Amino acid sequence: MIRMHRNFLSVTFLLLVSLLFHAPLAAAAELPKLDMANTAWMLTASALVLFMTLPGLALFYGGLVRAKNVLSVLMQCFSIACMVTIAWVVIGYSIAFGDAGADNAWWGGLAKSFLSGIGFKTLKGSIPETVFAMFQLTFAIITPALVLGAYAERVKFTGMLLFSLLWLLLVYAPVAHWVWGEGWLQKMGFMDFAGGTVVHLNAGVASLVAALVLGRRQGFPDTHMPPHNLTMTVTGASMLWVGWFGFNAGSALAADGSAGMAMLVTQIGAATASLAWMFCEWARYGKPSMLGIVTGMVAGLGTITPASGFVGPLGALVIGAAAGVACFFATNFMKRTMHVDDSLDVHPVHGVGGALGTTLTGVFVASYFGGAGYPDGTTMGTQVLVQIVGVLAVAAWSGAITWVLLKVSDALAGMRVTEEEETEGLDTVLHNEKGYNL
Repeated sequence: MIRMHRNFLSVTFLLLVSLLFHAPLAAAAELPKLDMANTAWMLTASALVLFMTLPGLALFYGGLVRAKNVLSVLMQCFSIACMVTIAWVVIGYSIAFGDAGADNAWWGGLAKSFLSGIGFKTLKGSIPETVFAMFQLTFAIITPALVLGAYAERVKFTGMLLFSLLWLLLVYAPVAHWVWGEGWLQKMGFMDFAGGTVVHLNAGVASLVAALVLGRRQGFPDTHMPPHNLTMTVTGASMLWVGWFGFNAGSALAADGSAGMAMLVTQIGAATASLAWMFCEWARYGKPSMLGIVTGMVAGLGTITPASGFVGPLGALVIGAAAGVACFFATNFMKRTMHVDDSLDVHPVHGVGGALGTTLTGVFVASYFGGAGYPDGTTMGTQVLVQIVGVLAVAAWSGAITWVLLKVSDALAGMRVTEEEETEGLDTVLHNEKGYNL
Protein backbone atom coordinates (compact mmCIF):
# COMPACT_ATOMS: atom_id res chain seq x y z
CA MET A 1 0.00 0.00 0.00
CA ILE A 2 2.85 2.39 0.92
CA ARG A 3 4.66 1.46 -2.32
CA MET A 4 1.56 2.26 -4.37
CA HIS A 5 1.26 5.61 -2.61
CA ARG A 6 4.89 6.40 -3.36
CA ASN A 7 4.45 5.42 -7.00
CA PHE A 8 1.40 7.66 -7.27
CA LEU A 9 3.35 10.59 -5.81
CA SER A 10 6.25 9.93 -8.19
CA VAL A 11 4.01 9.86 -11.24
CA THR A 12 2.22 13.03 -10.10
CA PHE A 13 5.55 14.79 -9.56
CA LEU A 14 6.79 13.78 -13.01
CA LEU A 15 3.56 15.03 -14.61
CA LEU A 16 3.85 18.38 -12.85
CA VAL A 17 7.47 18.76 -13.92
CA SER A 18 6.52 17.84 -17.47
CA LEU A 19 3.72 20.41 -17.52
CA LEU A 20 5.99 23.11 -16.12
CA PHE A 21 8.59 22.50 -18.82
CA HIS A 22 6.10 22.07 -21.67
CA ALA A 23 3.71 24.90 -20.83
CA PRO A 24 6.09 27.63 -22.05
CA LEU A 25 6.76 25.60 -25.19
CA ALA A 26 3.04 25.21 -25.88
CA ALA A 27 2.49 28.92 -25.31
CA ALA A 28 5.40 29.73 -27.58
CA ALA A 29 3.99 27.47 -30.28
CA GLU A 30 0.78 29.49 -30.28
CA LEU A 31 2.56 32.80 -30.89
CA PRO A 32 2.45 34.06 -34.48
CA LYS A 33 5.61 33.45 -36.46
CA LEU A 34 7.09 35.45 -39.29
CA ASP A 35 6.68 33.73 -42.65
CA MET A 36 9.30 35.08 -45.06
CA ALA A 37 7.53 33.76 -48.17
CA ASN A 38 4.29 35.50 -47.20
CA THR A 39 6.21 38.65 -46.33
CA ALA A 40 8.02 38.70 -49.67
CA TRP A 41 4.73 38.29 -51.55
CA MET A 42 3.04 41.06 -49.55
CA LEU A 43 5.93 43.46 -50.17
CA THR A 44 5.49 42.77 -53.89
CA ALA A 45 1.70 43.10 -53.72
CA SER A 46 1.98 46.47 -51.94
CA ALA A 47 4.21 47.80 -54.72
CA LEU A 48 1.78 46.49 -57.35
CA VAL A 49 -1.22 48.24 -55.78
CA LEU A 50 0.66 51.54 -55.50
CA PHE A 51 1.59 51.05 -59.17
CA MET A 52 -2.15 51.02 -59.90
CA THR A 53 -2.48 54.65 -58.79
CA LEU A 54 0.94 55.95 -59.80
CA PRO A 55 1.21 55.71 -62.73
CA GLY A 56 -1.75 53.45 -63.69
CA LEU A 57 -4.85 55.40 -62.68
CA ALA A 58 -3.14 58.74 -63.28
CA LEU A 59 -2.44 57.86 -66.93
CA PHE A 60 -5.83 56.17 -67.40
CA TYR A 61 -7.69 59.26 -66.15
CA GLY A 62 -5.23 61.71 -67.70
CA GLY A 63 -5.83 60.39 -71.19
CA LEU A 64 -9.61 60.54 -70.81
CA VAL A 65 -9.86 64.29 -70.14
CA ARG A 66 -9.28 67.12 -72.59
CA ALA A 67 -5.72 68.30 -73.23
CA LYS A 68 -6.19 71.50 -71.23
CA ASN A 69 -6.89 69.51 -68.07
CA VAL A 70 -4.46 66.59 -68.28
CA LEU A 71 -1.94 67.96 -65.77
CA SER A 72 -4.68 68.76 -63.26
CA VAL A 73 -5.70 65.09 -63.16
CA LEU A 74 -2.11 63.88 -62.85
CA MET A 75 -1.54 66.43 -60.07
CA GLN A 76 -4.66 65.30 -58.22
CA CYS A 77 -3.59 61.63 -58.29
CA PHE A 78 -0.05 62.44 -57.18
CA SER A 79 -1.07 64.82 -54.39
CA ILE A 80 -3.69 62.38 -53.06
CA ALA A 81 -1.00 59.68 -52.82
CA CYS A 82 1.15 62.01 -50.72
CA MET A 83 -1.62 63.40 -48.51
CA VAL A 84 -3.28 60.05 -47.79
CA THR A 85 0.08 58.59 -46.77
CA ILE A 86 0.49 61.18 -44.01
CA ALA A 87 -3.15 60.96 -42.89
CA TRP A 88 -2.96 57.15 -42.80
CA VAL A 89 0.07 57.23 -40.51
CA VAL A 90 -1.36 59.90 -38.22
CA ILE A 91 -4.87 58.52 -37.71
CA GLY A 92 -6.32 56.63 -40.70
CA TYR A 93 -4.79 53.24 -39.97
CA SER A 94 -5.93 53.41 -36.36
CA ILE A 95 -9.53 54.19 -37.35
CA ALA A 96 -9.57 51.28 -39.80
CA PHE A 97 -7.53 48.63 -37.99
CA GLY A 98 -7.09 49.72 -34.39
CA ASP A 99 -8.71 48.00 -31.42
CA ALA A 100 -11.34 50.23 -29.84
CA GLY A 101 -12.57 47.64 -27.33
CA ALA A 102 -16.34 47.73 -26.83
CA ASP A 103 -16.76 50.16 -29.74
CA ASN A 104 -14.80 47.94 -32.09
CA ALA A 105 -17.86 47.20 -34.26
CA TRP A 106 -17.93 50.72 -35.69
CA TRP A 107 -14.38 52.10 -35.65
CA GLY A 108 -10.90 51.16 -34.56
CA GLY A 109 -10.31 54.03 -32.14
CA LEU A 110 -7.17 56.14 -31.80
CA ALA A 111 -4.79 53.80 -29.95
CA LYS A 112 -2.69 53.19 -33.07
CA SER A 113 -2.40 56.84 -34.09
CA PHE A 114 1.04 57.59 -35.56
CA LEU A 115 1.32 53.78 -35.88
CA SER A 116 1.87 53.55 -32.15
CA GLY A 117 2.99 50.10 -31.00
CA ILE A 118 4.10 49.00 -34.46
CA GLY A 119 7.80 48.22 -34.61
CA PHE A 120 10.34 46.10 -36.47
CA LYS A 121 9.13 42.85 -34.89
CA THR A 122 5.38 43.52 -34.60
CA LEU A 123 3.41 40.92 -36.55
CA LYS A 124 -0.01 40.87 -38.15
CA GLY A 125 -0.65 37.19 -38.65
CA SER A 126 2.44 35.83 -40.38
CA ILE A 127 3.71 39.14 -41.83
CA PRO A 128 5.15 42.28 -40.22
CA GLU A 129 2.44 44.77 -39.29
CA THR A 130 4.48 47.42 -41.08
CA VAL A 131 3.89 45.50 -44.33
CA PHE A 132 0.18 45.08 -43.55
CA ALA A 133 -0.14 48.81 -42.83
CA MET A 134 1.64 49.64 -46.09
CA PHE A 135 -0.52 47.25 -48.10
CA GLN A 136 -3.69 48.77 -46.67
CA LEU A 137 -2.29 52.26 -47.28
CA THR A 138 -2.16 51.56 -51.01
CA PHE A 139 -5.89 50.75 -50.92
CA ALA A 140 -6.55 53.96 -49.00
CA ILE A 141 -4.67 55.91 -51.68
CA ILE A 142 -6.47 54.56 -54.74
CA THR A 143 -10.03 54.86 -53.38
CA PRO A 144 -10.30 58.69 -53.09
CA ALA A 145 -8.24 58.87 -56.30
CA LEU A 146 -11.01 56.93 -58.04
CA VAL A 147 -13.57 59.48 -56.85
CA LEU A 148 -11.81 62.39 -58.54
CA GLY A 149 -12.83 60.94 -61.90
CA ALA A 150 -16.40 62.06 -61.20
CA TYR A 151 -15.59 65.77 -60.94
CA ALA A 152 -12.61 65.98 -63.29
CA GLU A 153 -12.21 69.15 -65.37
CA ARG A 154 -14.20 71.42 -63.04
CA VAL A 155 -12.98 71.10 -59.44
CA LYS A 156 -10.75 73.44 -57.44
CA PHE A 157 -7.50 71.93 -56.26
CA THR A 158 -7.90 73.20 -52.68
CA GLY A 159 -11.47 71.92 -52.44
CA MET A 160 -10.42 68.55 -53.85
CA LEU A 161 -7.64 68.18 -51.27
CA LEU A 162 -9.89 69.07 -48.33
CA PHE A 163 -12.73 66.84 -49.49
CA SER A 164 -10.41 63.87 -50.17
CA LEU A 165 -8.84 64.15 -46.71
CA LEU A 166 -12.19 64.31 -44.90
CA TRP A 167 -13.60 61.53 -47.06
CA LEU A 168 -10.68 59.24 -46.27
CA LEU A 169 -11.13 59.66 -42.51
CA LEU A 170 -14.92 59.73 -42.27
CA VAL A 171 -16.01 57.42 -45.08
CA TYR A 172 -13.21 55.12 -46.25
CA ALA A 173 -11.54 54.27 -42.93
CA PRO A 174 -14.77 53.44 -41.02
CA VAL A 175 -16.05 51.25 -43.86
CA ALA A 176 -12.68 49.46 -44.04
CA HIS A 177 -13.06 48.75 -40.33
CA TRP A 178 -16.62 47.42 -40.72
CA VAL A 179 -15.53 44.95 -43.40
CA TRP A 180 -11.90 44.06 -42.60
CA GLY A 181 -11.11 45.34 -39.10
CA GLU A 182 -13.35 43.00 -37.07
CA GLY A 183 -16.24 45.42 -37.47
CA TRP A 184 -19.94 44.70 -37.51
CA LEU A 185 -20.19 43.57 -41.14
CA GLN A 186 -17.28 41.18 -40.79
CA LYS A 187 -18.84 39.70 -37.66
CA MET A 188 -22.07 39.14 -39.62
CA GLY A 189 -20.14 36.97 -42.07
CA PHE A 190 -20.05 39.56 -44.86
CA MET A 191 -17.75 38.56 -47.73
CA ASP A 192 -15.60 41.17 -49.47
CA PHE A 193 -12.24 39.67 -50.30
CA ALA A 194 -10.44 42.67 -51.76
CA GLY A 195 -12.68 45.74 -51.76
CA GLY A 196 -15.91 45.42 -53.73
CA THR A 197 -17.64 47.55 -51.11
CA VAL A 198 -14.73 49.18 -49.28
CA VAL A 199 -13.15 50.49 -52.49
CA HIS A 200 -15.41 50.24 -55.53
CA LEU A 201 -18.97 50.66 -54.24
CA ASN A 202 -17.74 53.25 -51.76
CA ALA A 203 -15.99 55.30 -54.44
CA GLY A 204 -18.80 54.75 -56.95
CA VAL A 205 -21.55 56.10 -54.69
CA ALA A 206 -19.38 59.04 -53.65
CA SER A 207 -18.76 59.79 -57.32
CA LEU A 208 -22.46 59.84 -58.14
CA VAL A 209 -23.14 62.24 -55.25
CA ALA A 210 -20.19 64.44 -56.26
CA ALA A 211 -21.33 64.61 -59.88
CA LEU A 212 -24.83 65.65 -58.81
CA VAL A 213 -23.69 68.22 -56.24
CA LEU A 214 -21.06 69.88 -58.44
CA GLY A 215 -23.22 69.85 -61.55
CA ARG A 216 -22.33 69.30 -65.18
CA ARG A 217 -19.37 70.60 -67.10
CA GLN A 218 -20.10 73.45 -69.48
CA GLY A 219 -21.56 72.11 -72.71
CA PHE A 220 -22.47 68.66 -71.34
CA PRO A 221 -24.20 66.68 -72.84
CA ASP A 222 -24.47 68.57 -76.12
CA THR A 223 -20.76 69.29 -76.64
CA HIS A 224 -18.62 66.30 -77.62
CA MET A 225 -15.78 65.82 -75.12
CA PRO A 226 -13.64 62.94 -76.41
CA PRO A 227 -10.50 61.68 -74.63
CA HIS A 228 -7.50 63.74 -75.71
CA ASN A 229 -5.03 60.81 -75.68
CA LEU A 230 -6.36 57.27 -75.89
CA THR A 231 -2.83 55.89 -76.12
CA MET A 232 -2.18 57.27 -72.62
CA THR A 233 -5.47 55.80 -71.40
CA VAL A 234 -4.70 52.32 -72.76
CA THR A 235 -1.22 52.45 -71.21
CA GLY A 236 -2.73 53.33 -67.84
CA ALA A 237 -5.41 50.66 -68.20
CA SER A 238 -2.77 48.02 -68.90
CA MET A 239 -0.90 49.07 -65.76
CA LEU A 240 -4.13 48.81 -63.78
CA TRP A 241 -4.67 45.26 -65.04
CA VAL A 242 -1.19 44.15 -63.98
CA GLY A 243 -1.35 45.98 -60.65
CA TRP A 244 -4.73 44.43 -59.88
CA PHE A 245 -3.07 41.07 -59.25
CA GLY A 246 -1.49 42.62 -56.18
CA PHE A 247 -4.83 44.16 -55.25
CA ASN A 248 -6.77 40.89 -55.30
CA ALA A 249 -4.22 38.12 -54.78
CA GLY A 250 -2.45 40.22 -52.15
CA SER A 251 -5.63 40.39 -50.12
CA ALA A 252 -5.07 36.76 -49.13
CA LEU A 253 -2.22 38.16 -46.98
CA ALA A 254 -0.30 34.99 -47.78
CA ALA A 255 1.34 33.16 -50.67
CA ASP A 256 -1.16 30.31 -50.67
CA GLY A 257 -3.95 28.64 -52.62
CA SER A 258 -6.37 31.48 -51.92
CA ALA A 259 -3.95 33.98 -53.48
CA GLY A 260 -3.46 31.68 -56.46
CA MET A 261 -7.19 31.34 -57.09
CA ALA A 262 -7.68 35.09 -56.61
CA MET A 263 -5.08 35.79 -59.29
CA LEU A 264 -6.60 33.30 -61.71
CA VAL A 265 -10.19 34.52 -61.38
CA THR A 266 -9.03 38.14 -61.60
CA GLN A 267 -7.61 37.43 -65.05
CA ILE A 268 -10.73 35.51 -66.10
CA GLY A 269 -13.12 38.21 -64.86
CA ALA A 270 -11.24 41.04 -66.56
CA ALA A 271 -10.94 39.25 -69.90
CA THR A 272 -14.57 38.13 -69.95
CA ALA A 273 -15.91 41.58 -69.06
CA SER A 274 -13.73 43.23 -71.72
CA LEU A 275 -15.20 41.01 -74.43
CA ALA A 276 -18.74 41.34 -73.09
CA TRP A 277 -18.51 45.14 -73.18
CA MET A 278 -16.91 45.05 -76.64
CA PHE A 279 -19.66 42.88 -78.12
CA CYS A 280 -22.41 45.01 -76.53
CA GLU A 281 -20.89 48.14 -78.03
CA TRP A 282 -20.33 46.45 -81.37
CA ALA A 283 -23.95 45.30 -81.53
CA ARG A 284 -25.37 48.67 -80.50
CA TYR A 285 -23.11 51.13 -82.35
CA GLY A 286 -21.73 49.05 -85.21
CA LYS A 287 -18.05 49.21 -84.24
CA PRO A 288 -16.00 48.07 -81.24
CA SER A 289 -13.87 50.79 -79.67
CA MET A 290 -10.56 50.76 -77.82
CA LEU A 291 -12.08 52.93 -75.08
CA GLY A 292 -14.91 50.43 -74.71
CA ILE A 293 -12.77 47.33 -74.31
CA VAL A 294 -10.48 48.93 -71.68
CA THR A 295 -13.47 50.29 -69.78
CA GLY A 296 -14.97 46.81 -69.82
CA MET A 297 -11.72 45.50 -68.39
CA VAL A 298 -11.87 47.95 -65.47
CA ALA A 299 -15.51 47.02 -64.89
CA GLY A 300 -14.59 43.33 -64.81
CA LEU A 301 -11.73 43.90 -62.40
CA GLY A 302 -13.87 45.94 -60.03
CA THR A 303 -16.69 43.39 -60.14
CA ILE A 304 -14.54 40.31 -59.52
CA THR A 305 -12.66 42.03 -56.68
CA PRO A 306 -15.03 41.16 -53.79
CA ALA A 307 -15.39 37.58 -55.05
CA SER A 308 -11.77 36.94 -56.01
CA GLY A 309 -10.70 34.80 -53.06
CA PHE A 310 -14.04 33.04 -52.71
CA VAL A 311 -15.17 31.90 -56.18
CA GLY A 312 -13.74 29.54 -58.77
CA PRO A 313 -13.24 29.87 -62.55
CA LEU A 314 -16.91 29.20 -63.37
CA GLY A 315 -18.02 31.97 -61.03
CA ALA A 316 -15.43 34.33 -62.55
CA LEU A 317 -16.76 33.70 -66.06
CA VAL A 318 -20.34 34.50 -65.04
CA ILE A 319 -19.39 37.50 -62.90
CA GLY A 320 -17.14 38.88 -65.65
CA ALA A 321 -19.83 38.54 -68.32
CA ALA A 322 -22.43 40.13 -66.03
CA ALA A 323 -20.04 43.00 -65.30
CA GLY A 324 -19.39 43.79 -68.95
CA VAL A 325 -23.08 43.86 -69.85
CA ALA A 326 -24.42 45.57 -66.72
CA CYS A 327 -21.75 48.29 -66.57
CA PHE A 328 -22.06 49.00 -70.31
CA PHE A 329 -25.79 49.66 -70.06
CA ALA A 330 -25.41 51.53 -66.75
CA THR A 331 -22.87 53.88 -68.35
CA ASN A 332 -25.07 54.54 -71.36
CA PHE A 333 -28.14 55.06 -69.18
CA MET A 334 -26.45 57.59 -66.91
CA LYS A 335 -24.84 59.62 -69.69
CA ARG A 336 -27.39 59.42 -72.50
CA THR A 337 -30.68 59.10 -70.61
CA MET A 338 -30.14 60.71 -67.20
CA HIS A 339 -27.46 63.17 -68.42
CA VAL A 340 -25.49 62.80 -65.19
CA ASP A 341 -21.99 64.19 -65.78
CA ASP A 342 -19.88 61.66 -63.91
CA SER A 343 -16.93 62.74 -66.05
CA LEU A 344 -15.02 59.45 -66.23
CA ASP A 345 -17.89 57.03 -65.48
CA VAL A 346 -16.80 56.11 -61.96
CA HIS A 347 -20.26 55.25 -60.64
CA PRO A 348 -21.56 53.03 -63.49
CA VAL A 349 -18.24 51.16 -63.67
CA HIS A 350 -17.02 50.95 -60.07
CA GLY A 351 -20.26 51.53 -58.14
CA VAL A 352 -22.47 49.23 -60.19
CA GLY A 353 -19.66 46.70 -60.58
CA GLY A 354 -18.85 46.67 -56.87
CA ALA A 355 -22.49 46.14 -55.87
CA LEU A 356 -23.01 43.44 -58.50
CA GLY A 357 -19.84 41.52 -57.65
CA THR A 358 -20.45 41.70 -53.90
CA THR A 359 -23.97 40.32 -54.28
CA LEU A 360 -22.95 37.55 -56.70
CA THR A 361 -20.21 36.49 -54.29
CA GLY A 362 -22.98 35.12 -52.08
CA VAL A 363 -24.07 32.86 -54.96
CA PHE A 364 -20.83 31.64 -56.54
CA VAL A 365 -18.96 30.99 -53.30
CA ALA A 366 -20.97 27.76 -53.24
CA SER A 367 -18.75 24.70 -53.51
CA TYR A 368 -20.87 23.18 -56.31
CA PHE A 369 -19.93 26.22 -58.43
CA GLY A 370 -16.27 25.62 -57.64
CA GLY A 371 -16.14 28.21 -54.86
CA ALA A 372 -14.61 28.02 -51.40
CA GLY A 373 -17.96 27.01 -49.84
CA TYR A 374 -20.23 28.57 -47.24
CA PRO A 375 -19.36 28.73 -43.54
CA ASP A 376 -21.02 26.07 -41.42
CA GLY A 377 -24.72 26.72 -40.97
CA THR A 378 -24.90 29.26 -43.80
CA THR A 379 -27.03 28.80 -46.89
CA MET A 380 -27.03 30.64 -50.18
CA GLY A 381 -30.12 32.60 -49.19
CA THR A 382 -28.72 33.80 -45.88
CA GLN A 383 -25.33 34.67 -47.41
CA VAL A 384 -26.88 36.65 -50.26
CA LEU A 385 -29.01 38.51 -47.71
CA VAL A 386 -25.90 39.40 -45.70
CA GLN A 387 -24.22 40.60 -48.90
CA ILE A 388 -27.19 42.84 -49.75
CA VAL A 389 -27.24 44.28 -46.23
CA GLY A 390 -23.56 45.15 -46.60
CA VAL A 391 -24.08 46.77 -49.99
CA LEU A 392 -26.98 48.89 -48.75
CA ALA A 393 -25.19 49.92 -45.56
CA VAL A 394 -22.02 51.01 -47.34
CA ALA A 395 -23.98 52.82 -50.07
CA ALA A 396 -26.09 54.69 -47.53
CA TRP A 397 -23.10 55.71 -45.40
CA SER A 398 -20.99 56.75 -48.37
CA GLY A 399 -23.80 58.70 -50.01
CA ALA A 400 -24.93 60.60 -46.92
CA ILE A 401 -21.49 61.48 -45.54
CA THR A 402 -20.13 62.37 -48.99
CA TRP A 403 -22.95 64.90 -49.47
CA VAL A 404 -22.19 66.52 -46.12
CA LEU A 405 -18.45 66.63 -46.78
CA LEU A 406 -18.95 68.21 -50.21
CA LYS A 407 -21.04 70.96 -48.65
CA VAL A 408 -18.48 71.52 -45.89
CA SER A 409 -15.57 71.57 -48.34
CA ASP A 410 -17.42 73.97 -50.62
CA ALA A 411 -18.11 76.33 -47.71
CA LEU A 412 -14.52 76.24 -46.46
CA ALA A 413 -12.45 76.07 -49.64
CA GLY A 414 -14.80 76.13 -52.63
CA MET A 415 -15.31 73.10 -54.83
CA ARG A 416 -15.92 74.39 -58.35
CA VAL A 417 -13.92 76.73 -60.55
CA THR A 418 -15.60 79.64 -62.36
CA GLU A 419 -16.96 79.31 -65.90
CA GLU A 420 -14.06 81.37 -67.25
CA GLU A 421 -11.50 79.16 -65.50
CA GLU A 422 -13.19 76.01 -66.73
CA THR A 423 -13.13 77.32 -70.29
CA GLU A 424 -9.44 78.22 -70.08
CA GLY A 425 -8.47 74.86 -68.57
CA LEU A 426 -7.37 73.79 -65.12
CA ASP A 427 -3.74 73.20 -66.07
CA THR A 428 -3.10 76.89 -66.69
CA VAL A 429 -5.53 78.33 -64.15
CA LEU A 430 -4.62 76.16 -61.16
CA HIS A 431 -1.04 75.07 -61.86
CA ASN A 432 0.37 77.60 -64.34
CA GLU A 433 1.55 74.78 -66.57
CA LYS A 434 0.56 72.97 -69.75
CA GLY A 435 0.60 69.27 -70.43
CA TYR A 436 1.88 69.87 -73.98
CA ASN A 437 4.13 72.63 -75.29
CA LEU A 438 4.40 71.72 -78.95
